[in-house]
Amino acid sequence: MTLLNGKNAIVYGGGGRIGSAVATAFAEEGARVFLAGRTRARLDVVAERIRAAGGAAEVAEVDALDERAVDEHADAVAAEGGLDISFNLIAHGDVQGTPLIDMALADYERPVLTAVRTQFLTARAAARHMVKQRSGVLLLFGGAGEPVREFAVGGLQIAFHALEAMRRQLAAELGPHGVRAVTLRTGGIPETLPADFAGREAIEASIAGKTLLGRTATLADVGAVAAFVASDRARTMTASTVNVSCGALVD
Repeated sequence: MTLLNGKNAIVYGGGGRIGSAVATAFAEEGARVFLAGRTRARLDVVAERIRAAGGAAEVAEVDALDERAVDEHADAVAAEGGLDISFNLIAHGDVQGTPLIDMALADYERPVLTAVRTQFLTARAAARHMVKQRSGVLLLFGGAGEPVREFAVGGLQIAFHALEAMRRQLAAELGPHGVRAVTLRTGGIPETLPADFAGREAIEASIAGKTLLGRTATLADVGAVAAFVASDRARTMTASTVNVSCGALVD
């Protein structure tokens, strides 16, 4: 028996590196995956790969910052047998490498506003259906953490902290209805960096050097953990974070 057999899962940002890894893991565990994003071509590539491996995947162009588009898509998925899992992995448009005192207001606030808006819209759209069926899982990505000392991350960390506050409130309000809310957090995933990214090797070495295991989490690791957390085997987990950092983050 696969972990997610018979489940319907929406993955926003399903054409991205993390989104595609999570969607692939969900499909491998038996879920019917609904890939949502703004670029159809990228979604189609992921969907074709999932189908070629024997999985089930649907594609829809959805702007996860558009209230009406998010609501209509969630309604359509729910009409296909329910909405069991929602995971928002869209990019937040953060600018990194610039100290806060040198950063333009628009660059600082963009990831915060984007993260809060999109997570609210997608969580609300999914939870309305999950409450009715008295089951479901909202997954978030990022998590709170200590200030980054060696590199300027702009508003990204602030955005993650805002999402954690939202996740806690969602868990409190939705728990009585059987709906769970969990955050996955990592210490960094070098695979998300383009192969030609300047300083990639140094960044990877820095991330690995901070871990207790001496290695970094892979995209496949994140997907596997996400599939477990979304499954009924993790039914006791809510209002919590799951550490997928190889010990870079110590709880």
